Amino acid sequence: MAGVSKCMKYSMFIFNFFFWVCGCIILGFSIWIRVSSAQQGMDSSMLGGVNLLIAVGAIIMILGFLGCCGAVKESRCMLMLFFIALLLILILQVAAGVLGAVYKPQVEAAFNLTLSEGVSGLQSTTGEYKEYQEEFQKLEKMYQCCGLKDGPKDWGQNFDKQKDICLCEVEKPSSSDLCTDYGGRYIYKKSCGEVIMKQVKDNLVIVMGIAFGLAVVEILGLVFSMTLYCQIGGK
Repeated sequence: MAGVSKCMKYSMFIFNFFFWVCGCIILGFSIWIRVSSAQQGMDSSMLGGVNLLIAVGAIIMILGFLGCCGAVKESRCMLMLFFIALLLILILQVAAGVLGAVYKPQVEAAFNLTLSEGVSGLQSTTGEYKEYQEEFQKLEKMYQCCGLKDGPKDWGQNFDKQKDICLCEVEKPSSSDLCTDYGGRYIYKKSCGEVIMKQVKDNLVIVMGIAFGLAVVEILGLVFSMTLYCQIGGK
């Protein structure tokens, strides 16, 4: 029994040591992003995501520390704290996934509403949304898209007034799959809303992959900690 306990003890230590190192990397990297982005005046919504990463890194570090100390010192208290904290995180992940699936229609409705509000800004001719329109034209050039929902129609009268809106800036636009002929000029074929949605879906796949990987690691941590906890109690 002692040999099995020793094997489990060091397995638990190694597992949590790597867990702690991952937390240190996430925390250090996110703090570096936070400091550099604050100096560059990054948008507050982006800083919110960085702050979340800092919290995640700190939590992973604390959990890794508890697991390492609990394994080395054979402390049932630390192992139980580690188990409970990890179990809560796993439950929160599952709950977030369920809520995401349940409220998917509401999220899509909110996204479409945001697009509609953005279209109103593009169609404005009062000058109130001039800065927004200029920034959106930069986005169109960057992602090679036009409008938010219905292409050039989203620009309304502004499309006829400004000849550089949605202009397809590629070699031989007449033979390019990115461009289409509209009103005597070549413009980008895809809407920016379509491009944004594709990016969101691609990033969602990555997030889901990371979440699944974390869940596997967390389940392993739960198994290691509970097995070692029971073995220490059975001595």
